[in-house]
Amino acid sequence: MENPVIILGAQNVGTTALDAFLSNDVVVYCLLDDDAKLQNTELNDVPVMGNTDDKELLKLLGKKCEVFVATEDTASRRSLTSMLHDEYQVAPVNAIHARGSVSEHAWLGHGILVGANAVVSSNTKVGNGCIIGPNAVVDVRAELGDYAQLGAGAILNAGVTVGEQAFIGAGAVVVAGVKIGSKARIGAGSVVVADVPANQTVFGNPAAKV
Repeated sequence: MENPVIILGAQNVGTTALDAFLSNDVVVYCLLDDDAKLQNTELNDVPVMGNTDDKELLKLLGKKCEVFVATEDTASRRSLTSMLHDEYQVAPVNAIHARGSVSEHAWLGHGILVGANAVVSSNTKVGNGCIIGPNAVVDVRAELGDYAQLGAGAILNAGVTVGEQAFIGAGAVVVAGVKIGSKARIGAGSVVVADVPANQTVFGNPAAKV
């Protein structure tokens, strides 16, 4: 990546994204965050300079800087990504840790975060804005809808389908072929052996509706 990156968000997701970029020797120009307590501080020697809608800094996008959206909640990530598209005609770049493994035969959208030691296997499809935590595994032919999130160590076995904005907790295992509906939530450490409808929360081994 030739241009430096501006990261929108300096909390947990932003810290993980920063680590991913730095692991690849990508220069991060600054981070922006709406929390006033974080502004005018540094995160791993990179300055946190202002709000996520700082027009003076955002006008650098697409010309001198790339951008990655790393705010904590999905709605914020979606709205910021839409704003970047509409006002600046840019799409967020992907942040893939140097120790992450992404198959050359995987299909990736924009603005994806892949943590350290995560694996994205052959013939998978990962939608825009997805977060794949450290040590997570997306096995062959699995699909993640836009803005789906996998916690650290979560495992999606072969052929699993995860709907948009679904959340899979840390250490959860979804067995082969299972379908997770949009905005469903899977509790940490759960083992999912049957399809989960949209908007449903499940937990346990085997996972059951909460």
